[in-house]
Amino acid sequence: MRASDSLLHSLLSDTMTDVPVDNTVSARTSAPEGLTEAEEEELRSELAKVEEEIGTLRQVLAAKERHCGELKRKLGLTTFDGLKQNLSKSWHDVQVSNAYMKTSEKLGEWNEKVTQSELYLSASSTLEDWNEKLTQSEAYKKTQETLSQAGQKTSAALSNVGSVISRKLGDMRNSTTFKSFEDRVGTIKSKVVGSRENSTDPHSPTGSGDKSPQDNAPF
Repeated sequence: MRASDSLLHSLLSDTMTDVPVDNTVSARTSAPEGLTEAEEEELRSELAKVEEEIGTLRQVLAAKERHCGELKRKLGLTTFDGLKQNLSKSWHDVQVSNAYMKTSEKLGEWNEKVTQSELYLSASSTLEDWNEKLTQSEAYKKTQETLSQAGQKTSAALSNVGSVISRKLGDMRNSTTFKSFEDRVGTIKSKVVGSRENSTDPHSPTGSGDKSPQDNAPF
């Protein structure tokens, strides 16, 4: 037995109880008009075979779907991924279908007819006239002038505020109080720097190892 036949047999064995199979033949009725008993029996026999094949195919399909789900689970593919892929494929099939193409062509034709119709052209012309009248009206012009003046005034006010702040800062730097404060800061800084230099000068009397004459006195 080949490996594929063994796998199919195993899958069918697992799903025999999943899909009910109806092998019963339709109840006998009187022979249809124009058929002999032999023809009717042959047709019923063929019908039974077709129903049996349908049941087998259903079982095979269920087994294949179960096997497919197991493979997707091992590959880490989620149900959402499969749904998204199916939706993309379905949308692609719709786009390439004859019905979709015919509908698109019809919509294009309708759009062209609408845009070329007298009613559409008249409405477009009317809207253009209204727009031109509106932009040329006194109220529209006054509104534009008012908005322009408001923008200019706002810019001028901001510029004046900046100039006032700069002037105030300049006046403060030139004031006597600020200069006195700068002088005090400079004096303190020079004293600190000078004291550091004196403490590190090797030629200073305090920095040498020699003692003062009072330290060398006997008492």
